[in-house]
Amino acid sequence: MDVSSRVLSELASREAALDAQIEAARVQAQQTVDAAQAQAAGIIRDAEAQVKAMQAEHEQKLSAEMQQIRAQARAEAGIQAEQTRGRAQARLDQAVDTIMRAVLP
Repeated sequence: MDVSSRVLSELASREAALDAQIEAARVQAQQTVDAAQAQAAGIIRDAEAQVKAMQAEHEQKLSAEMQQIRAQARAEAGIQAEQTRGRAQARLDQAVDTIMRAVLP
């Protein structure tokens, strides 16, 4: 009985050691998963911050381009208006001259 007792004791001891190893591996695996999840969350936060920064930069560039286009359109409209005024004044001068010639001998 002494031998079988020792064998059973040795088996129980090995089983306890294996259980401890399994538990340690489980704890380590959980820690690894937790660390990976924390790292993934950090990466996601960084990516979201980059997206927001890129969106803000894009909006600023778009706003600047729109302002530039509006300024160009205003300048071109001003030039065209001035040219139209010049042509209208020239026609008015010509009409006045024609009327004066017709009225005055």
